[in-house]
Amino acid sequence: MNQLTKLAVFSMGLMLLFATPALAQETGGQVSSGFSIYLGGAFGAGLIIIGAGLGIGKIGACAVESMARQPEVAGNIQTAMIISAALIEGVTFFGLIICMMAKGPWS
Repeated sequence: MNQLTKLAVFSMGLMLLFATPALAQETGGQVSSGFSIYLGGAFGAGLIIIGAGLGIGKIGACAVESMARQPEVAGNIQTAMIISAALIEGVTFFGLIICMMAKGPWS
C-alpha cells in the first residue's frame, strides 16, 4: 500500500469513529447551555477543506508545469485550470453544507 492509500484509509476510519456527536444525550426537552462540539461534522469539514486544497494545488502545479513546457497553449491551459478549480470549489461548498446540516445544532 502506498502512503496516500494508507492516509485515505486512516482518514475514513477516523471519520467513521467520530460520526456521532460527542456525548449526545437527551436533556429532557431543554436546550443545554453548554458548548457542544459535533465531531463528525467538524472532522468531515476538515477533510473536505484539505482535499480541496490538495486538489486545487495539484491542478495549479500541473498547469504551470505544462505552460512552461508548451507556452503556445498557455491560454487554453489557464482556462481549463480555472474551470477545474471552480468545479472543485463548488463541490467543496456542497460538501461543507452537507457536513453542517448533518451534524449542526438544528439536526
